[in-house]
Amino acid sequence: MALATRMDRKPSPPRTFWGSTIGKKTVMAVSGLIMLGYLVAHVLGNLKVFFGPGEFNGYAHWLRTLGEPLLHYEWVLWGVRLLLVAAVVAHAVSAYQLSRRDIKARPDRYVHRRKRASYATRTMRWGGIIVALFIVWHLLDLTTLTVNEHAQPGHPYENVVATFSTWYGNVIYIVAMLAVGLHIRHGFWSAAQTLGVGNAARDRALKTVAGGLALVLTAGFIAVPVGVMTGVVN
Repeated sequence: MALATRMDRKPSPPRTFWGSTIGKKTVMAVSGLIMLGYLVAHVLGNLKVFFGPGEFNGYAHWLRTLGEPLLHYEWVLWGVRLLLVAAVVAHAVSAYQLSRRDIKARPDRYVHRRKRASYATRTMRWGGIIVALFIVWHLLDLTTLTVNEHAQPGHPYENVVATFSTWYGNVIYIVAMLAVGLHIRHGFWSAAQTLGVGNAARDRALKTVAGGLALVLTAGFIAVPVGVMTGVVN
């Protein structure tokens, strides 16, 4: 009797939601929008590097003291970091599981690719892998300073200049930002469809917004290494 009761018990709503395709797509969409919001704030902060070391280092210090005196030093910053880690993990896991589910549903490759599929759509998976690897590099480079050869702890401006004074630092960053741009271009529109914001009437507008966001963010991020390479930031 107890066994039968256990077998008849229905899965909890959260488990049912996560187990469904629409649930995984929703998690992927929401986590993607959280990361997009972070990228917008991050690029605005990065562009302060063009106003000199005092402005940029002051901004970096402000991030660590945000919330004081109510909250302790770096509490808000660590809260943002934990939220981002959760978003990245949720995004990656849902993307992987959806990909595996898609492969199982369609084991045979398409004879003909869809002609209208964009380059961003076709490279979403590889783009995601590139971005994931870049996140690890970026943390080792400008957070822990492990791979930054000329790092000066407590001097964010100088560390940014040191990173983009090397050819490999520029190549890694620019390639990653191009991948981020392509990811945003497709991901923003896809998230809108998943969350029910998109429809036939709004399709063109959403694609325009997605393309504009991708272009502005990519240009904003790439402007920093270009600024260092051209001597504007030194």
